[in-house]
Amino acid sequence: MAVHAHPDDESSKGAATMARYAHEGVEVLVVTCTGGERGDVLNPRLQDDPEVQRDMIGYRRREMAAAAEALGVRQLWLGFVDSGLPEGDPLPALPEGCFALVPLEESAEALVRVVREFRPHVMTTYNEQGGYPHPDHIRTHEVSMAAFEAAADADRFPEAGQPWEVSKLYYDHGFSRERIHAVHEAMLAQGLESPFAEWMDRWDRDDRAEKVTTRIHCADYFDRRDRALLAHATQIDPDGFFFAVPRDLEREVWPIEEYELVHSRVATSPPEDDLFDGLR
Repeated sequence: MAVHAHPDDESSKGAATMARYAHEGVEVLVVTCTGGERGDVLNPRLQDDPEVQRDMIGYRRREMAAAAEALGVRQLWLGFVDSGLPEGDPLPALPEGCFALVPLEESAEALVRVVREFRPHVMTTYNEQGGYPHPDHIRTHEVSMAAFEAAADADRFPEAGQPWEVSKLYYDHGFSRERIHAVHEAMLAQGLESPFAEWMDRWDRDDRAEKVTTRIHCADYFDRRDRALLAHATQIDPDGFFFAVPRDLEREVWPIEEYELVHSRVATSPPEDDLFDGLR
């Protein structure tokens, strides 16, 4: 089970890993906490599209369905409303009723219901910073951690189904400095213009790199990841940085996706090359 904040997050974080496991016969479920209703249209081709302006909610649902099909996974909406990304100084208040303001007990119970029904052995989510400080990403972390513990406790949310103990919980490490630096240097070495030059200028260290415990080889599934990304047409610019790196170069330099094992209820010995290490 991969828990994400918005539609499109699943395609930019751990997508090739999910596609690999789904192809190998593992049942994979993406839980999307919000509908992405307040997401900006980042693809210039669609910024003035009347259908998008008329029905952002429906458009993003159709995008999500296409992305899930590309990855070969199931997907479920948790049913909360996008909080939006507040901007300005001072930051404006979050909109009433949004996911980040829903009481944690309420949103955690919703995820507990899904955990107890789906009964995953492994859960992935974001770190305490949300991967980046979007209020919905931070809330997704909080909800995931609460549900991981509560789903196994018969005294918590007794109306939410029979208790289920998730064996392992991971943080996704998709946008690590080590990865970006490796790709950046490889592009420069081939005389190519890197899309990550500004990233490197402002990103002088990665204090989470040493926490990576698990590296999943999934280069054979980058094409499925890319199809899933392109399915999110409102959010992904096909001429943007996601697609500026030649895939042959990426497969050679960085053929993996990285994770941090945070909790395990089974014996395991990192470093791992399988999220199911200790389970099979």
